[in-house]
Parts: sequence; structure tokens; C-alpha cells
Amino acid sequence: MSGKQRVDGQEAYLLHAYPYSETSLILDVFARDYGRLALLARGARRPRSALRGVLIGFQPLELGWFGAGEVKTLAKAEWLGGVPLLQGRCLMLGYYLNELLLKLLPREDAHPVLFGAYAQALDALAKGANDGASDAPELRRFEKTLLKELGYGLTLDEEVNDGSPVEAEREYLYLVERGPVLANGREGVALIRGKTLLDLATDDYSDPRTLVESKMLMRQLFNHYLGGQMLQSRRVFVELQEL
Repeated sequence: MSGKQRVDGQEAYLLHAYPYSETSLILDVFARDYGRLALLARGARRPRSALRGVLIGFQPLELGWFGAGEVKTLAKAEWLGGVPLLQGRCLMLGYYLNELLLKLLPREDAHPVLFGAYAQALDALAKGANDGASDAPELRRFEKTLLKELGYGLTLDEEVNDGSPVEAEREYLYLVERGPVLANGREGVALIRGKTLLDLATDDYSDPRTLVESKMLMRQLFNHYLGGQMLQSRRVFVELQEL
């Protein structure tokens, strides 16, 4: 994106905000048709600013902005409503989604499919799922979509060495940036059932073991693509569970 421009009526979500000068904020937002970008919200920190009650995380917003350069200037912001506020465990999962976008998604690169997956995941979390199973399909779907949009699409239904179909009753080793290979009796490594891989491909999480193994696989993949960066949301979530 280059040159001076003005954008109006763009659906977006606020990912992060931090202070700029005494009265303003820099916003990191995820917009449907413009991807992740930075916006300067002038005066947003003033006590009587109309933006104070509008710039809410995990809520659909309609934004307008103008300007050139890396940081544009926010011109308008409206809360679209219709989504309950995230709470408890679901709030921490929302922060997890935001961290993945902030750390992995390049700026000003449009991803409308990923935007839709993010919105669906937030909707699932907003419905208050607390058992880990109800929100799993949307979380895993978001993670898979993010990887695909970044160019790291997953191979889940065929063995990468010879292209043979993955068999539900066999065990596999998942090679990052390649895909599943038959375990062939290997020990001391993290193995995954063929059934889990096939369930993950179709977003079927009715099997409790699939829930556990698919989560572990996604953690392995994102640890790799994050290059060792620690997710603060994951750290806080673990600490809260320990308490």
C-alpha cells in the first residue's frame, strides 16, 4: 500500500493499542480488506474522547483513516456491536489469537479469508465455551487458516514420503514444513494418530484424544514458526491454571 489515501467504512478489529504522546494512541488493527495496519488515534486518551468507549478489543468496528506512510491517521470509528464481551478463559484465548496475528502477520497484506476465520473464532468464544471442546473447531480452523495464508498450509491426509493415504489406525510423526510420515515403531518422539490427522482435516473434534493431539500438533507448529518467541497469553494462561 503506497501513496496518500482515504479509506471509509472498513470493518476491522483492534488487536493492540499503546500510548502515543500525552493524549493519543497507536492502534494495531486487523482490517478486512487491508490486513494488519497501524493507525494514530489522536486525542483517544482524553477523558472526554468519544473514542474511549468505541476502541474495544474483540469487537467488530467500522473504521476510516487517511494518510500515507507506515502509520495512518484514524478519521472515524464506530462500534458495530452484536458480540458479547469475552470473559475468563475465553478472553485469554482471544489474546492468544491476537498474539498470533501480531507476531506472524505482515503489515498491510490483505487476508479476507483469515479475517473471516478470526471473526468466526471470536463469535465461538463469545458464546462462552468453557470446556475446551465447544470452541476447538473454530480455534483449530483459525490456526489452520493462518498457516495457509502465511504459505504454510498443512498436509494432513497423505504420507509425504510416498503420497499414500493416512490411515486412521496407524501412528505418524509430523515433520514441520513437510507433513506426516509413518512412525514405524519409533520411540521417544511425539507421535500422532492417523485418526487425529484426518479429524483435524475435517474439523471433527468429537474424539477427546483428537482434541488433545491436535492442540499439541498446533503448538509444535507455531513454536517453530514463532522462532522461539514466547506467547505472553500462553504464559499467563498457564500461571492462572496453576493458581
